[in-house]
Amino acid sequence: MNIFLDLMWYFKQEKSKYLVGVVVLFLVSLLNLLPPYIVGRIVDDIRIQTLSYPTLFNWLLLILAIAITVYGLRYLWRIMIFGSAIRLGMLLRNRLYEHFTKLSPRFYHKRRIGDLMAHSTNDVQAVQMTAGEGVLTLVDSIIMGGLVILTMGFIHWKLTLIALLPMPIMVLATSYYGTLLHKRFHEAQASFSHLNDRVQENISGVRVIKAFGQEEAEKRQFEQVSKQVVEKNMGVARIDALFDPTISFIVGFSFILTVGFGAYFVVHDSLTIGQLTTFTIYLGHLIWPMLAFGWLFNIVEKGRASYDRISHLLEIQPEVVSKEGAMDHMPVGSLQYDLDSFAYPDHQEPSLQSIHLSLERGQTLGIVGRTGSGKTTFLRLLLREFDLDSNKGDIRIGAHSIYDVKIESLRRAIGYVPQDHYLFSASISDNIAFGKPEATQAEIEQAAAIASVHKDILRFEHGYDTVVGERGVTLSGGQKQRISIARALLIDPEILILDDSLSAVDARTEERILHSLRETRKDRTTIISAHRLSAIQHADLIIVLEEGRVLERGNHASLLQENGWYASMYRRQQLEDQVEQGGKST
Repeated sequence: MNIFLDLMWYFKQEKSKYLVGVVVLFLVSLLNLLPPYIVGRIVDDIRIQTLSYPTLFNWLLLILAIAITVYGLRYLWRIMIFGSAIRLGMLLRNRLYEHFTKLSPRFYHKRRIGDLMAHSTNDVQAVQMTAGEGVLTLVDSIIMGGLVILTMGFIHWKLTLIALLPMPIMVLATSYYGTLLHKRFHEAQASFSHLNDRVQENISGVRVIKAFGQEEAEKRQFEQVSKQVVEKNMGVARIDALFDPTISFIVGFSFILTVGFGAYFVVHDSLTIGQLTTFTIYLGHLIWPMLAFGWLFNIVEKGRASYDRISHLLEIQPEVVSKEGAMDHMPVGSLQYDLDSFAYPDHQEPSLQSIHLSLERGQTLGIVGRTGSGKTTFLRLLLREFDLDSNKGDIRIGAHSIYDVKIESLRRAIGYVPQDHYLFSASISDNIAFGKPEATQAEIEQAAAIASVHKDILRFEHGYDTVVGERGVTLSGGQKQRISIARALLIDPEILILDDSLSAVDARTEERILHSLRETRKDRTTIISAHRLSAIQHADLIIVLEEGRVLERGNHASLLQENGWYASMYRRQQLEDQVEQGGKST
């Protein structure tokens, strides 16, 4: 029952509603004690031939009034208790979502999306059920069971003790089943998380699966995972299925004892037939608390396993947080990198070393280098996806360190277009306006025009209202890149970062976009990381990274004169472009 102690914080928060629900449950239980008593009185009056029709009518009218009252009260406690449970589910889902947004990319590298989805759905549902049906079952079984046993004791205490003799067996059995159920339900939830992972991966990668003709192979693997889920859940079901038969058997045995010994007491005049009838009906009322007690173990063990999983997730602390007293606004000024060394967590070798540069506001920085040279890491540090150790460097904007600014304020002032451009399953207009929902249609179209995608959008049947599908599946790679660029441009960021975001567009489109950026961002800082040197040749400062170090630096003209890596790569790409143009002309 530890789950109820774990949820005490919420019960205190909603104490008025739960208190009303419990009081109403108590009233319902009291009212439910009256009909068996009335039936017993009627039976005894019939036996001694003192029952009149008016008296019978009054008794039946009272039973009807009790039934109507109980109907209304049951509606009330359901609203109070189940309504509070639903709000707990919403609260936990909101907490999980907020927590997910604060966790670092490293967390998502280690955890699968399907597993996180299972926490937000199945696990939350199990905890919600504990706070609803679980609380109801616990309180109702205690109140109803206690009142029934107390009333039975007033009728005949000896028969009550005899009827309750099998109950310790039920307690031992349900406790044992509950322990097994907790373990197996935990395994079943983990198996379901794995199934979620497979579904999410296969749907996201359906194009790759089809391209390689792996439909049947993936189908077989999915069937295996699905079979494991069934097996784990059947393990839960087997234990779950033992509760009701065990309790029914014990209750049945209790009925046998009651009828047998009750008849004996009637024969010896220590109990009337009407009292035995009332006692038997009360024993029938005791079936629900007993069944509820077994069901309670079921709910509680599932809820405890799920709450443990949710709590473990919520206990994971964000690796990057705003420091106390951080600024709400983004400073303006030159961008300065003074970085001695940076290594990713759990990595010994540094990813960046000895990066020292300054970029004036309104200038453009170009970053090039081989794959794995540290370009994206350079940008991630500015976005504070990871933090530098204070003794290993700093990144400053104007007179302030970026660590003096709240993370939310910093990121709102940066327009970031990542390599893996992500579009939501919404209209093109909504995707572009994601960072500025209040943007006018004219502003959206202006951003699209700068990103050289406006004409493409107008060719679609529904224009800006075209729904792009999940992850922009209905668009080409170049269109997705340009819409992502438009999304970043719409917020007019203080710093615009293009992380290899022009790789899928042709040379002419690239030149149009870069020309528009130079015209519209003269007073804003722009950082472009690229493999194609044409994307950064107009930059005010270009750095060449090699194994995390600055190999070369300068502008386009000075780097060509150095005749180093940059010049060699530029000549090679020029030659490739000429060959490509020659091939097209033939």
